Amino acid sequence: MKKILFAVGTAFLSLTALAQSSNDYIEMTREVIKAEKKAAIAEVMNLTDAESQPFWDLYNEYQGKQYPVHNKRIAIIKDFADNYENLTDEKADELWTNYMKFQQELLKVKISYYKKLKKILPAGKAALFMQTENKIEALINASLAAEIPLIETR
Repeated sequence: MKKILFAVGTAFLSLTALAQSSNDYIEMTREVIKAEKKAAIAEVMNLTDAESQPFWDLYNEYQGKQYPVHNKRIAIIKDFADNYENLTDEKADELWTNYMKFQQELLKVKISYYKKLKKILPAGKAALFMQTENKIEALINASLAAEIPLIETR
């Protein structure tokens, strides 16, 4: 698990600089993370045969629901980058407000799918999945935090 989580973080870091210059690289980064993440989840979950198909069906649905939400984070990052040189208080407020909306929307998806997971898995396995997702998300967030400068208004 640690090796796979490290690989996810490394893959993200290695493509982050490129991702800032092109939508193609952003999608390439997302595809690498998607594959590494799925491998990490598979390793951690230790699903029974009966759990496997319903879990992976719901997992794919969950990832699909998260995709447009994460598009909003990417848009916020791009907006910040586009306005970084001349960032006003008003624009900083707009960016942060949009980021909080993104976080709220992401949390709603997580809450919804945790409930769905508990219908097909024991609560412990559902929580394990969400914890693993959280750890992977923390790695991605740490990578982004290292790359994105602090707000400086003009």
